[in-house]
Amino acid sequence: PTLYVRLTRRGLSSQGLPDITASEGFVVGEVTKKSILISCPYENVSTKFLAPYTTFCRIHQKSVTCLDISSGGGLGVSTSTDGTMKIWQAANGEIRRLLEGHVYDVNCCRFFPSGLVVLSGGMDAQLKVWSAEDASCVVTFKGHKGGILDTAIVDRGKNVLSCSRDGTARLWDCGTSSCLGVLADCGSPVNGIAVGTADNSLNLGTPEEAPSEREVGTEGKILLLAREDKKLQGVGLQSRQQVFLFPGSDAFNCCTFLSSTYILAGTQDGNIYQLDVRNTNTPIQTIHRSGAPVLSLLPYRDGFVASQGDGTCFIIQQDLDYVLDLTEADCDPVYKVASWEKEIYTCCRDGVVRRYQLSDL
Repeated sequence: PTLYVRLTRRGLSSQGLPDITASEGFVVGEVTKKSILISCPYENVSTKFLAPYTTFCRIHQKSVTCLDISSGGGLGVSTSTDGTMKIWQAANGEIRRLLEGHVYDVNCCRFFPSGLVVLSGGMDAQLKVWSAEDASCVVTFKGHKGGILDTAIVDRGKNVLSCSRDGTARLWDCGTSSCLGVLADCGSPVNGIAVGTADNSLNLGTPEEAPSEREVGTEGKILLLAREDKKLQGVGLQSRQQVFLFPGSDAFNCCTFLSSTYILAGTQDGNIYQLDVRNTNTPIQTIHRSGAPVLSLLPYRDGFVASQGDGTCFIIQQDLDYVLDLTEADCDPVYKVASWEKEIYTCCRDGVVRRYQLSDL
């Protein structure tokens, strides 16, 4: 149940920090210039609210739908409903490159592990690979019959993955710009995918045909498919065979790996399922903070970051006895979360990219 509390600011303390009191039943803990810890001992609930370290308002003119941060932390890439995809300095939001070539909206973007190359997918059913250095499009993949909704990269990036409104997930070879195979045909849109190394005890199946020599790093990996028809599916990446099929409460929007055994998936009605891939019959736990759609999930340290359609973005970590709430999006959906070391970046319908620093926690 939602807990309501009234906070009153009585002025500034001698250290220049707000002096804050809470209504009955609530306790105000540590207060800094960027955070406030509030507890409800009766309900055994604690939340630390963290304000952004910086905000970038001028990267895009409209809603920012996806973003990623390079492996070195120096660059960001983002897509927007203003029809543009841009590369920018992660420290100050200064625009470095404009990536032009998709027709209609670009739905997803991510850096390759090198940090020098970007992968994007759009409503034009095209998957593109870009140079972050000169903004040239070096490869275009065609084969999907509907808009591409998510992508993933296998190992260093000789092979990439995509999923689409057409219900399929595909494996592509960057060297020959060809499709190496349809990994799944679900009959309903696949909203999100994730690839990870599977636990050794898991039977991933055996390929019906010998894999192409162009397949690099697919052995021993499992592909997660977050499906619109309320199912979360696991597929052996090399075998193309189903490993599990988990029925959820609503359409699945996103999924990710916490480890080789534990996975997370988020639904349209606000549920976050934590599952053990070795036995997906019953979730380890189901987290439900609100009925708003879960839009993004990201493993972070020994926990994860989640964002929802009501503007909430929160971090749950095993070693923290409180939930960390990333504030300021208000009621605008937070579409995507990315991280680099102790920094979290979010993108939102209000067109703002926010950067949070967790070094003080």
